[in-house]
Amino acid sequence: MADTRSAPSRSTLDTVAVAAGDPDRDQPWADLGLKADEYDRIKEILGRRPTASELAMYSVMWSEHCSYKSSKVHLKQFGELPQETPIGPMLAGIGENAGVIDIGQGYAVSFKVESHNHPSYVEPYQGAATGVGGIVRDIIAMGARPIAVVDPLRFGPLDADDTLRVLPGIVAGVGGYGNCLGLPNIGGEAVFDATYLGNPLVNAGCIGVLKHEDLHLANATGKGNLVVLYGARTGGDGIGGVSVLASETFDADGPAKRPSVQVGDPFMEKLLIECTLELFAAKVVNGIQDLGGAGLSCATTELASAGDGGMRCELDRVPLRDSTLSPEEILMSESQERMMAVVEPANIDRFMEICRKWDVEAVVIGEVTDTGRLEITWHGETVVDVPPRTVAHDGPVYQRPYARPDWQDTLQADAAEALPRPRTGEELRATLLQLVASPNLCDKSWITDQYDRYVQGNTVLAQPSDSGMVRVDEETNLGVSIATDCNGRYAKLDPYAGAQLALAEAYRNVATGGATPLAVSDCLNFGSPEDPAVMWQFAEACRGLKDACAELGVPVTGGNVSLYNQTGETAILPTPVVAVLGVIDDVTKRTPSAWSAAGERIVLLGETAEELSGSEWAHVVHGHLGGRPPRVDLAREKALAALLREASALDAGLLTSAHDLSDGGLAQALVEGALRHMVGARVDVAAVAEDPFVALFSESVGRVLVTVADGEEDQLVALAERHGVPATVLGTTGGDSLAVEGHFDAALSEVRSAWTATLPAALG
Repeated sequence: MADTRSAPSRSTLDTVAVAAGDPDRDQPWADLGLKADEYDRIKEILGRRPTASELAMYSVMWSEHCSYKSSKVHLKQFGELPQETPIGPMLAGIGENAGVIDIGQGYAVSFKVESHNHPSYVEPYQGAATGVGGIVRDIIAMGARPIAVVDPLRFGPLDADDTLRVLPGIVAGVGGYGNCLGLPNIGGEAVFDATYLGNPLVNAGCIGVLKHEDLHLANATGKGNLVVLYGARTGGDGIGGVSVLASETFDADGPAKRPSVQVGDPFMEKLLIECTLELFAAKVVNGIQDLGGAGLSCATTELASAGDGGMRCELDRVPLRDSTLSPEEILMSESQERMMAVVEPANIDRFMEICRKWDVEAVVIGEVTDTGRLEITWHGETVVDVPPRTVAHDGPVYQRPYARPDWQDTLQADAAEALPRPRTGEELRATLLQLVASPNLCDKSWITDQYDRYVQGNTVLAQPSDSGMVRVDEETNLGVSIATDCNGRYAKLDPYAGAQLALAEAYRNVATGGATPLAVSDCLNFGSPEDPAVMWQFAEACRGLKDACAELGVPVTGGNVSLYNQTGETAILPTPVVAVLGVIDDVTKRTPSAWSAAGERIVLLGETAEELSGSEWAHVVHGHLGGRPPRVDLAREKALAALLREASALDAGLLTSAHDLSDGGLAQALVEGALRHMVGARVDVAAVAEDPFVALFSESVGRVLVTVADGEEDQLVALAERHGVPATVLGTTGGDSLAVEGHFDAALSEVRSAWTATLPAALG
């Protein structure tokens, strides 16, 4: 069952402080989330009992969220991948605030995806908002200007009371923070499943752009250099925050730990962005770190550990919103919109001048030393004296037991292919209408219309397109593309294949727009690591993702692990969200996701098999999950992506649209292609599969629905043959209905009514 210990509250920290000063009193290390052996190790490292501040610092930095103590042993394999993209070597990778890759023309892109799941359950608006704020600060810490955000979301059943509680607040938080920052939201997902009830997933991603020479890393070097804290004041919000809350399970009635969720101020963050970028341009910053999870505990220890190894700080210099905060609370606070910089003494006046220009408070709180120790004082008294690496990087590493669960064979044997299926044309038509109205396949504009997708004027593609795309250079039209994907049902059926399918879909979605996939960031959301079945899912997903990245030739630049995502004994579907970033030389040659004119020829690229297990059809119509997920063929995915890029890059742009087939299969792709511009289609699916139901609703992967101008289909078929990709001409665009020859004809007005009604009816 879930751990129901209370969060580190003021009374708890007072007890810690009292115990630290009384050698005869036991320290309440368990109340801070530490295990007995971890507490013993801290005493061994220090050669004494820790002070209250040291105990607080170790507790947050050794939490699951900050230390990755259960996942490190599996994540290290990503570092074994070639550290280069199809363009060249990575500029920064795993271990930095965010990955940075070369995209050509002297530009680089920083991108990353992170989770803010548990805080968003406790306080939906602020949890989601500060998730966006945190990922944006990771990007600016690399020296990049943020240019876009994405938001992969997961919720419980749409009609559940708790979903109706959290969803509006989460969406408002994502939109409110990002809109105030002036960042377009260009991608993401909204998925519903019963396992996310009581444990929604709020993953947030950000893309930033920089020149190669502007790259900054998080380290504190140079004895005598000054340590500056700048941005918002430190308050009591977020004490323990995500570092503790994301490191325990939820019980059946709510979160096991309820620390104060961070409170965001996007207008302060906007000032912080502009101030930081000007500080970089003025070349007055030697090292920099944002203050996210674990706050000052993280920033001081990580900067010192990655630098010369020593730092001395005066904690009473930290600007406070609440003067009653104790040193332990200041160290644990996760108040938002704060950064820490290392500055040479000769540059401090210029640094402060720039901060004053942007009305950003900045205070020198310490200096870099060569002692190899992190020393922190509070009104002249030393409250922290630790080797910083032991806090930031040398925390516990668990070899959690993992084993393939006994129920996995039974689950995989229960294939959806044996379920009753529609046979007549009218039954096929009814199934299509039922699926397009289902929460996972319906129109998501109730959500995406709350996001500004076009602010800054450089958005090329955004929801509901397969991928988001933004222009980087207005003169050359260089651009980048991003897609995030994961089907948790596939990962439940086979976590190794499920992770590969997530990567393949994101890779394919980037390619449909005409971009070249370059690199991966991930957000690995799983249940409790103390469950051997969950750890097996995690280990298999990591292995699958690593093997797939190796075959596709894309490195993992970094990411996030979120564990303990479960309510009581119910773990979420294993959800390894994968973000793929791509580059396109000329965004004017991008391929849209839907056709807009009548008389174009519709062609299906790829092969269709009878693959229905884990499908939306099985989920919606039968409430069924069993069997094996669709087979992934990574060599075929590479060939398909190469074909799409070549077809897009041709002078005339051979493709008029390209839309990948995933959830809902060919039927859903046809619906979305037709409804985007209300231009219908007539198709013959006889050549796709013998059974029209399989042709329409199979979720075989490695497939894309494309259109070309009338008369160009032969050129496309020939190009596809050269790439080894099967191509089937299905029919023609036009009319006001979706017609499947010999089976049914559905008016677009009727399909659109079904597709658009679901979220407004539930959410208002």
